[in-house]
Amino acid sequence: MAGVRFADLRFRPMEFLDFTSLTLDEFQQLVPPFEAAFQAHMTAWRMDGKPRTARQLSVYQNCPLPTPEDHLLFILVSLKTSALQVVHGRLFGMVQGKANQWMHVLLPALLAALRALGDAPARSLTALAQRLGVAEADAATVVAPLEEEPVPLATTSASPLVPMTAPSGGSSAPKTLLNRPHVRAARKKTTRSTMSCWSMPSSPSSFSATPTAVASMRSPLPT
Repeated sequence: MAGVRFADLRFRPMEFLDFTSLTLDEFQQLVPPFEAAFQAHMTAWRMDGKPRTARQLSVYQNCPLPTPEDHLLFILVSLKTSALQVVHGRLFGMVQGKANQWMHVLLPALLAALRALGDAPARSLTALAQRLGVAEADAATVVAPLEEEPVPLATTSASPLVPMTAPSGGSSAPKTLLNRPHVRAARKKTTRSTMSCWSMPSSPSSFSATPTAVASMRSPLPT
């Protein structure tokens, strides 16, 4: 199961920069201290985290990371992309379990190399001031501009979504009146004596005549 290799990626500088956030020159400067820290760790420990007792570290034929450059490329791409271990392992031609072992071994080696070069991230303002050789107050002025300023919620003019969320023209949809007053119409009362046959409903489905009603609608003229 072949994967990404430094030997192939080195000929594509822009893609290499996207993968690692380092140029080829910066990468090559980091390889020696990184590999020294890796070898020092592997002298005392095995890949599975158990103490090494007899057998020394050796590169087997189908090793997914055969060179020091591949070791460093593997961990840098992991930190840059933050992919799932199963995805990162597939990218470098190994299963998830092996990817997990390599990450646990190579990440401390990278941190040790950065400390040896004086490029490890400072964990506190005091450590940053000691590294820069200045007072903490001066170091604070360096850190303060890097802090992200809160963006007001009302500020939306710089948002890229403004053209898509701009108010449109008048809508043709009917508007619903939420507070429309209720109007009740009073039904007029009528007596049966004043009703005429012309005011009765003509539809037989809506009116059923009783014998009393039929008698009241007969003509008073004698037959």
